[in-house]
Amino acid sequence: MRTFFFRLWQWTWGFPQSLVGLIVYLLNRDKPHETYRGCIVTHWDNGGSLGVGMFLFLGKNADRQTLVHEYGHSVQSVILGPLFLPIMGIPSILWCNLPWCRKLRREKGISYYCFYPESTANRLGAWVSGETCELR
Repeated sequence: MRTFFFRLWQWTWGFPQSLVGLIVYLLNRDKPHETYRGCIVTHWDNGGSLGVGMFLFLGKNADRQTLVHEYGHSVQSVILGPLFLPIMGIPSILWCNLPWCRKLRREKGISYYCFYPESTANRLGAWVSGETCELR
């Protein structure tokens, strides 16, 4: 029953990011899938991982803590609904991919997980799942 309401909430309140997640999922439908706490988890060949709406995409080197972290992004989606993409999703993607952000992290020794969308995803994923997420 919890899974039903979680998915209903993601497809109503969190519709924009769930739609984005569905598109990425469909582009990777030939990859292995599983479920985790109501989310659809896709194991893809990409080096990075991604969580959008109820869809989690785990890179080839992802571990359990990465799963919990990406689940945290799904929890952010439940809380923020249509505000998830501008408040968490887009800043997270930019922090991960912009060359000057990568350079800043590398040169200053700044952890990827210190930026607010990532640190919040760690805390929420751990709190809601009951698992640890100590990505730093």
